[in-house]
Amino acid sequence: MKQSEMKDLSTAELQGKLGELKKTYTDLKSAHAISPIENPLQIRTARRSIARVATELSKRELQ
Repeated sequence: MKQSEMKDLSTAELQGKLGELKKTYTDLKSAHAISPIENPLQIRTARRSIARVATELSKRELQ
């Protein structure tokens, strides 16, 4: 998700997206711990997406 797409979402939608991304990240981590997943770069992408959404939420709190 790009930064420009996040600016269009409401705060509640971003919080929902953050929860969804965190669940995806934990699922990927547990699947990779059991047996190597096909594309381990998905873990990094998920982690960075979580950071982007969290940054946008904290930026909105400061305004």
